Amino acid sequence: MGGLFGTVAKNDCVHDLFYGTDYHSHLGTKRAGMATLSSKGFSRSIHNIENNYFRSKFESELPQLEGTKGIGVISDNDSQPLIFGSHLGRFGVVSVGKIYNIEEIINRAFRKKIRLSENSDEALSPTEIIATLICEEESFEDGIQNAQETIKGSCSILVLTEDGIYAARDKLGRTPIIIGKKEGAYAASSETCAFPNLGFETDKYLGPGEIVFMTADGYEQKKKPGEKMQICAFLWVYYGYPASAYEGINVELVRNRCGRTLGSEDDVEIDYVAGIPDSGTGHAIGYANERHIPYIRPFVKYTPTWPRSFMPQDQSIRDLVAKMKLIPIKTLIEGNRILFCEDSIVRGTQLQDNIQILFDYGAREVHMRPACPTLIYPCEFLNFSTSRSTLDLAGRRSIKELEGMETKFLDEYAISNSKKNTAMVKRIRQRLRLTSLKYQKLENLVEAIGLPKEKLCTHCWDGSSYF
Repeated sequence: MGGLFGTVAKNDCVHDLFYGTDYHSHLGTKRAGMATLSSKGFSRSIHNIENNYFRSKFESELPQLEGTKGIGVISDNDSQPLIFGSHLGRFGVVSVGKIYNIEEIINRAFRKKIRLSENSDEALSPTEIIATLICEEESFEDGIQNAQETIKGSCSILVLTEDGIYAARDKLGRTPIIIGKKEGAYAASSETCAFPNLGFETDKYLGPGEIVFMTADGYEQKKKPGEKMQICAFLWVYYGYPASAYEGINVELVRNRCGRTLGSEDDVEIDYVAGIPDSGTGHAIGYANERHIPYIRPFVKYTPTWPRSFMPQDQSIRDLVAKMKLIPIKTLIEGNRILFCEDSIVRGTQLQDNIQILFDYGAREVHMRPACPTLIYPCEFLNFSTSRSTLDLAGRRSIKELEGMETKFLDEYAISNSKKNTAMVKRIRQRLRLTSLKYQKLENLVEAIGLPKEKLCTHCWDGSSYF
């Protein structure tokens, strides 16, 4: 998915930029970068972070960065930030999201005889395409709006200029941008969790398609937000950090509410409740509190070196990550009936081996309660649950086994507790060797978030969406 952080200060901004960007490390695992602007011009640093952490990669280069303005990014696709020279002046740009109609935009650029560069890591940079769309207009405001209107999918942007930073949330608000303030500085961030330890307080949540221009003295609205919003509901379920809030709604609070709902509709007899760490923990605490059943940690996560298991593109690496990062505690497992809350089941990679380990360690029963419905549709708007094959999704694989083809009756399979949905869940349960498996109902997830369904993107569960 990726995350952005930018700040403008009356004094040097490098400290805030470095740590503010680092607070987005949970959102991406491939590339990271920062760019600053001082009287000497632009300074920039970009690194591959697939096998290391952001701080260890960039800390030694901090003395090379200076300035009162800067942007940073944790990216799961292209190398950023990019620095451009144009009729608008020199500027830096970072982006998060996914351009669904990228080929159409590229072909349009080629027809206009616009050159786009390639590099060894990826063919064409989405961020370069965004910058090219900005440069088609006569002002940054018009150029950013041109990018928002042209791109299908999602695209939130920070643009670093000589005068300040433009922050623009994508047209339908699928990914957030929040403005923070403190004395002598303002910041724009994908995550509010980046603010407290740097002394910022949340001041404004940008609306869908909204554009603001930020300086050390404040910010000015350049484009009003649109009326339609479809923020990604999965931010609260999985992606978001527990200390963050989107649209003023805290992530951990939503997860607790999700767990409480799962517990209120369950009567299975168990000894303990547990969460698959980390994002399953908040859901499990809510479930345990609702049913007044003890919460334990039969798995602990080894965090220093192992990333999220769905992110690596190679299946063998995903399997290795899933196996190695969770360490079982036999004393808490043996002889017990344990119910696990999990944020979701995407491919089932993380669960299959670990469930067998639980039984090998003497668990009597293993129950699973995902906090969201079955994932049936691959994401078209963010770099989540994307795959070369939809059959990597546990739900679609089960549909193919039941129907002989993966695209049949998808609407019916998406309806909680329907005959087809029940058959699909049973097939997933059998594959994972679970004692029982019950998914969260979509209407309960929407209620736990607290926004109207039409303001949420729920495409990966029910296929509903609009560009």
